[in-house]
Amino acid sequence: MSQVAVSADVSSHAPADRVFAVLTDWPRHAEWMPFTRAEGGHGVGATLEGRTGVGPVGFLDTMVITEWLPGRRVAVRHTGRVVRGEAWFETGPLPGGGSTVVWAERLDLPLGPLGRAGWVVVGPLTRWFMRLGLRRLVRLAGG
Repeated sequence: MSQVAVSADVSSHAPADRVFAVLTDWPRHAEWMPFTRAEGGHGVGATLEGRTGVGPVGFLDTMVITEWLPGRRVAVRHTGRVVRGEAWFETGPLPGGGSTVVWAERLDLPLGPLGRAGWVVVGPLTRWFMRLGLRRLVRLAGG
């Protein structure tokens, strides 16, 4: 099985705790994360479910929260059939005000060499959607 890493980050005028609050308001994911709706709990051990897709075409992404630092960091383990691996979001203050937010994923690619070859196309597209989502997130948080 091949593993890949992908990440994106943006800066915001909003404080880190405000960005984190919007980020972890799971039902609001549809407002900023392209093609995704989410629901779930808070804190280590809580579960999350994200449905990514358009119309009837999509997949369920199940997760377990593995780290929870309020206002700062949330990490998950993807446990679904399609998406496996780890992900985390981290917010932090910037000197002079505002904040930064990072979204990182370490994913187990399915399908062996075929999955690795497909990542050549899917990887850059994934990063583009991550950055788009983060820009939407910080706008919703006020910055």
